[in-house]
Amino acid sequence: MDLRPFETDNSVSCRLSSQIPDVCQTEDCCLGIDEAGRGPVLGPMVYGICFCPVSKKQELKESKVADSKTLSEAERENLFQKLDEAKSYLGWALQILSPNTISTSMLQRTKYNLNALSHDTAIGLIQYALDSGVQLTEVFVDTVGPAEKYEEKLSKLFPGIKVTVRPKADSLFPVVSAASICAKVARDRVVKGWNFAEDLGEVDVDYGSGYPNDPKTKAWLLKYLDPVFGFPQFVRFSWSTAQTLIDNKGVTVHWDDDDEDGEKAAQRQNNRSMLAYFSSSAGGNDQNPTHRFFTERRLKSLDRL
Repeated sequence: MDLRPFETDNSVSCRLSSQIPDVCQTEDCCLGIDEAGRGPVLGPMVYGICFCPVSKKQELKESKVADSKTLSEAERENLFQKLDEAKSYLGWALQILSPNTISTSMLQRTKYNLNALSHDTAIGLIQYALDSGVQLTEVFVDTVGPAEKYEEKLSKLFPGIKVTVRPKADSLFPVVSAASICAKVARDRVVKGWNFAEDLGEVDVDYGSGYPNDPKTKAWLLKYLDPVFGFPQFVRFSWSTAQTLIDNKGVTVHWDDDDEDGEKAAQRQNNRSMLAYFSSSAGGNDQNPTHRFFTERRLKSLDRL
């Protein structure tokens, strides 16, 4: 699994895939879909598909694939290696949704929640398999939201394909278990090797499970919270945990408008205006390092022209 296309720019989403086995373009095939990393406040969410000929279902079952959440990291890696070696009849594809993509999607002006993003990603992966020539006749999906409605939605979009949507599908159908393993292995590798675009020095990687209720995760978020610019792109800033920390620990800023003098209005609220922030380092006395927002744009404060 070559993650370099995503690691080159982990602020955007990326699709990775294996080669399409020739047999999948000539025989009826089944496909499973699952995700990894839906709940964490840190790192990407990864959607995975796995597909193989219907005639190979039993062979896939005998490989002892299982729900990735029930396996250790070493077991998942070992099983992924076996899946990847079965390239003569089995293929996979992944959509890595960056934290930045997730948060900007959820906070855009037109409401676009995580369920809708998940549905669209799954639909895109099914369409990718079809466009690649995979002869799909069966699709199995781990549900997001009400299973019956999701199944009906997918059946209408892909007529002629038998769609089965179930809760815990990753423990019911081996082809979904295989997709779960692919997605989880990819997420684990991405998180472990995350390339921080921000200049954070030697980053503390002891951030716990990444879930919002984990004390280690909360401590890590607090440690790397910039009071003005927020969190590194490793963080899903749309999660309530991140938003609460920004509200409580971030610098309160008064935005100037046309109706009143910004600096005086800010002072009345015991606050700082945006102008004050930009002018604070003009004399060169600011001890804080310049944020990359400015260095990337070659911006600096001036006290005279």
